Amino acid sequence: MSIRFTTKARRGMVALTVAAGLALGVAGCGNGGGGEDEKPDSSASASQDRGSQPSAQEGQDDAPLAELKGSNGLLLRVTSAQRDAGGFVTVSGNLKNDGAERVTVNGAVRGNETEILRHGMSLGGATLVDSKDKKRYYVLRDTDGRPLTTTGFSSLKAGESLAVFMQFPSPPAGSAEVTLQLPTFASATVTISG
Repeated sequence: MSIRFTTKARRGMVALTVAAGLALGVAGCGNGGGGEDEKPDSSASASQDRGSQPSAQEGQDDAPLAELKGSNGLLLRVTSAQRDAGGFVTVSGNLKNDGAERVTVNGAVRGNETEILRHGMSLGGATLVDSKDKKRYYVLRDTDGRPLTTTGFSSLKAGESLAVFMQFPSPPAGSAEVTLQLPTFASATVTISG
């Protein structure tokens, strides 16, 4: 009798684990566009193809939602904070080296969670703070524990800019203003649209 119960319990746990993994996988892939590898390529090709004419994204850079100043001349310009139908908020922008020399991005921007540290350089330490509901939202992770942010960068040349994104769970619809925090950068208030 106990062997039968143990077998049924194991089957139930396996089914639950598989269902949860599939749900997270579908939710993580539902950001409405290509992966993070496509974002820098598309913005780089748009700038090269048009020469000196500004693209739609460059037009947004003139009036960013927020600017977070970091150490060594780094500047994070937030260009959008969009609420998705799937219950996520995607914060997009540009990380720029405003200094005169090449800068190695401080590893503290990854945060200090073991799961994120295993996957290399990222913006995994970013958080959204909803003061109204007194909640803090951390960067989402996929089923392998990788943060849903821009990854794989280490340094920026003088004047170089990198398109970045961070994906968070969505605060309640009534909370439109949140504070974006990134280690080694100043905090800034961001208004979520959508």
